[in-house]
Amino acid sequence: MTLVERVNTAITAAMKAHDQRRLSALRLLKTAIVNKGVEKGRDLDDGEVVQVVASLIKQRRDSIDQFGKAGRTDLVDKETAEMAVLQEYEPPGVTPAEMDEAVSAAIAETGASSPKDVGKVMKAAMPRFAGRMVDGKAVNEAVRRRLAGEQA
Repeated sequence: MTLVERVNTAITAAMKAHDQRRLSALRLLKTAIVNKGVEKGRDLDDGEVVQVVASLIKQRRDSIDQFGKAGRTDLVDKETAEMAVLQEYEPPGVTPAEMDEAVSAAIAETGASSPKDVGKVMKAAMPRFAGRMVDGKAVNEAVRRRLAGEQA
C-alpha cells in the first residue's frame, strides 16, 4: 500500500471515528500531496510524499517555536497534535552512529580538512540519507564539529 493510499484509508477511518483533530491533520496532508502532484504534473511516488510530510513537520516545528515564544499555548497544542499525526507517515530516522559514519565517509571521500569545506562534505553526506528522516541542521553541526576537531 502506497503512502497516499494509507493517508486516504486513515482519512476514512478518522471520519468514521468522528476524530476531528486527526481528520483535520490528514486532510492537510492530503491537500499538500495533491498540490505537489499538480505542481509536478503527475502523481507523486512515495519518496516525494515523504518529502511533503517532512516539509509539513518542519513547518509545524517552526510554528510551535513561534507560538511558544508568543505565549499561544492553544496554538502550540493544535500544531503539536497535527505534528503527531504527520509523524506517523515519516520514515525511520537516522541514528547518531549512522550520521557519524556517513559524515566520516563524506569527509574521507571529499578530502575535506578545514571548516571551509563544510559545503562539499554536506553535498556528499546528504545523499547517503535518501529515503530516511534526517535533520539537515544536525548533519551540518556534526560536519562542523568533525572538521573543527580534525583541524585542531
